[in-house]
Formats: sequence, structure tokens, C-alpha cells
Amino acid sequence: MKVLLFNGSPHEKGCTFTALEEIEKTLKEEGIDSVIYQIGTGAITPCRGCGACGKLGKCVVNDDGVNAFVDYAANFDGFVFGSPVHYASASGAITAFLDKVFVSAFASGRGDIFRHKPGATVASARRAGTTATLDQLNKYMTISEMPIISGRYWNMVHGNTPDEVRQDLEGMQNMRILARNFAWHLKCRDAAEKAGVQLPKREEIVSTNFIR
Repeated sequence: MKVLLFNGSPHEKGCTFTALEEIEKTLKEEGIDSVIYQIGTGAITPCRGCGACGKLGKCVVNDDGVNAFVDYAANFDGFVFGSPVHYASASGAITAFLDKVFVSAFASGRGDIFRHKPGATVASARRAGTTATLDQLNKYMTISEMPIISGRYWNMVHGNTPDEVRQDLEGMQNMRILARNFAWHLKCRDAAEKAGVQLPKREEIVSTNFIR
């Protein structure tokens, strides 16, 4: 079992990384492998709403890492998406990136990369905007049939530097609790599969417009 820890911050070793690193350490203690994926600082083209991904099987823009990430994500059993707070919401980079990741994956018929796999979100901030960021990021999972894993508090850390984040003892503890809950869910899913428990029945998707 393997978890992808997505660092949606332009700072490779910053505050968001510090929170994800604590999750990584605890998952390892629980016998779960994980990888921290860095979004980087390159330009990310926002979703054009063109619908080409449904025909091409991938995003029409091929030079911003989104298509490569979708292929890479297929190798993982769960996901934790971390973002710093920028103007009381998730970073612009992670927003543009995940918009295209989830739209292109499901439009191209590759929704099983995420469907029914556990997910969680983590926010880091100097002071405020964390709950709005978590609400925003969680929506990628609630539209994708992904079980959301929680800690014992909202999954956030506070600090302006990695050292300050490490001083947020409650926040760091919650990262460990989140990681243990995540590991437990993965082990339960593995046991269920071995016992022959089937995934939920799939229905043909119904799409209804409000204006007829």
C-alpha cells in the first residue's frame, strides 16, 4: 500500500512540506509507504473548459505536468493534498493543477485512479484561512467518491517557517493522528478486498440541468 502526499506549495521544504513530512514518518511507522510529490514552480495553464480531455483521454495542454501526474497517480492507494493558505484559500497553483487533474481523469474514463480511494487534505497558514482552504480542497474528493479521512481536529498547522510549524504541537500531533487513521482505513480496505467484499455498485451517471 502506498500513499501520495501532494505538496501544493511553491516552497519545496516549507511549512506544508513540514506537515506532510510528519504524516510520512507516521505512515512509515504503520507499515505504509508514501511519497511526497512537489508541485514545483512552473506555469500551470488553468482548465479551459474545452472538453477535449474527454476525447483525447488527457488534458489538451501537455507541458504543465498534469497529464504526467494523472499517470503517476494511478500507482497509489490513497492521497493527501496539502496547500498553504494564499488569500484565505488554497494556493493558485494547486487549484489550477487539481482542477485539471480531476476533470481530465474522470472525463477520460480514468476515474478509478481516485474513485473509492481514501483522501485527506492539509492546510498550513501563518494565521487564518485554513478552514476555507480545507473546504475547497475536500470538494475534489466529495465529487470523486473518495472517502475523506480526518484527524481529531481540522487538518491544519500554523507557522510562518518550518521551525514554527514544528512548535505547533497540537497541529503536528493531528498530522500523526491523521496518518494513523489513514493507515487504518487502508488496512481495513485491504482486509475487505481479501474477504471478498465488493466495491459499491456503479450506476450510469445522470446529469440534470437546473434550467430546461
